[in-house]
Amino acid sequence: MTHIKILVAEDDINIRQGLVDTFESEDYQVAEAKDGRQALELFKNDSFDLVLLDIMMPEKSGYDVCREIRAINEDIPIIMLTAKGEEIDKVVGLQLGADDYITKPFGVHELLARISAVLRRSKRQAKTKKEPVRSTFMFGEFEVNSKTFKLSGQGREIDLSERELKLIRHFYDYPGEVLSRDDILNAVWGIDYFGTTRTLDQHIAQLRKKIETDSSNPSLITTVHGVGYRYVT
Repeated sequence: MTHIKILVAEDDINIRQGLVDTFESEDYQVAEAKDGRQALELFKNDSFDLVLLDIMMPEKSGYDVCREIRAINEDIPIIMLTAKGEEIDKVVGLQLGADDYITKPFGVHELLARISAVLRRSKRQAKTKKEPVRSTFMFGEFEVNSKTFKLSGQGREIDLSERELKLIRHFYDYPGEVLSRDDILNAVWGIDYFGTTRTLDQHIAQLRKKIETDSSNPSLITTVHGVGYRYVT
């Protein structure tokens, strides 16, 4: 099993240890840094899948570390931690190349959901770099055309909404995997969407009416109770 490795840079020892304990309980591998200089040294001498940076750190700020990491690696996901809520802090962080930000105090579940979303997006972007996104692809017995927003098969041609097309594409990218409702919402609706999972369930129900032989007994997009959905190939 390949483990995700996270670099945590946070000068507050209590917060840092809490983050390390949380991530390790989720089976992430963790390296910790107490300041910006140490964070850069660790980054240069090891391989990580995600970097979590506090903004206000001694030696080097999270802004400086983010800038220097981006000069080395354009692709690694970076999430900024900030005790401030001013919009300018968020804007500066994003302009320097951060993928997301979260303001202290934060909930563990929200942080884990954002990390999961950023990692999935990074994985999807890496896959896209290796494989050019095709305008047509097969989804079950149907051919999906992402340019015309149409789905063809079983003697039918069906119109898709933009959201339905994004849902199909997301499931297509992760065949056989159980995708949580939160992960799907983050990928399809965006990380800033704070609606309920009921919205997703309603869209899945409508999509099933278009692609399933029996929408009450789906075989393409199945429900994993208490978790989310799976695309069965």
